[in-house]
Amino acid sequence: MSVTRVELAGRSYEVRVDGGLLADVANQCGSLLRKKAVPIITDANVAARWQETVARSLSDAGHEPRFLVLEPGEGSKSWASLEQVMDWLLEQEVERGDHILALGGGVIGDLTGFAAAILKRGCGFIQLPTSLLAQVDSSVGGKTAINTAAGKNLVGAFHQPSLVLADLDSLATLPRRELGAGYAEVIKYGILGDHSFFEWCEINGVRVMDGERDALEYAVTESVKAKARIVAEDERETTGARALLNLGHTFGHALEAQTGYSARLLHGEAVALGMVLAARYSARKGYITPGDAARTTMAIASAGLPSEIRELGLNCSGQELAAHMLHDKKMDAGTLPFVLLRNIGEAFLDREVAMDDVAAFMGEQLAG
Repeated sequence: MSVTRVELAGRSYEVRVDGGLLADVANQCGSLLRKKAVPIITDANVAARWQETVARSLSDAGHEPRFLVLEPGEGSKSWASLEQVMDWLLEQEVERGDHILALGGGVIGDLTGFAAAILKRGCGFIQLPTSLLAQVDSSVGGKTAINTAAGKNLVGAFHQPSLVLADLDSLATLPRRELGAGYAEVIKYGILGDHSFFEWCEINGVRVMDGERDALEYAVTESVKAKARIVAEDERETTGARALLNLGHTFGHALEAQTGYSARLLHGEAVALGMVLAARYSARKGYITPGDAARTTMAIASAGLPSEIRELGLNCSGQELAAHMLHDKKMDAGTLPFVLLRNIGEAFLDREVAMDDVAAFMGEQLAG
């Protein structure tokens, strides 16, 4: 088992990466489960595979597992689902000292974490991420949120989990497309801040996508370490360090909005396309060479991830995509900072990007 500590003043916690963690969840959580009843929020897809495993571990330890099973998909990150979760947690008489288990991918983790943040002004929760994307990104760092009509993740809170258990066994049941969506966040850590890890991804990306255990364990562990370092430095995104984790997200969120936050384009796929666009736009501005932009594109495409937005068949203009970006939560005093690249492995925040130039660039990318 690899154990990474997210070091925060007075609120540090562990991220454990190994197989068999869900089957041992009661022992892993230990004293964090202080009452007999244990509330667990999940979705129907995850429940079909892991509810019995988690329930057995808790029951064998003398707990009473109580599940709320939601509909799978991005649609559950909504006001309606949040109300449903809050009412259920209150019915379960969850107290501030209790811990709610979030069993699932990023949607469940974000929704449960936000509910925990606001229930009785804050109670504990434990992340049990079952997707690669959630294990390497959304389960670590305390960003919680729901989506609104105005955009993605615009209503939320910083609320750190007390523990993260990343069970590698859960990745064996993922569809290849879901695994790819998570791999986009893995390679992101190399592109934004670790050239040697990017080189490892170039060589081993196919092994990760094929589900080879040693490659998966290394990818998850190194990604968690990278995220933990950045979160410890800039928990609430005030110094600019954590903002670098948004590489690919500003471009990607525009594509998600244009496709209606639907299964047509998964979040990780949008981030992959967003990183391609960020690299190409960095080259357009003269920050990196066209060769480095092409190398970034190749590393993403070789793992089977989308790398050309024209292949999405979007019926829109570059101006429309740029307009979506103006709803980004990173807007500051009317300007939108972009995470761009000076080199592969060296991202930076550019606060002087002209949106009319972004619109023109996006139009060129749509045209191919």
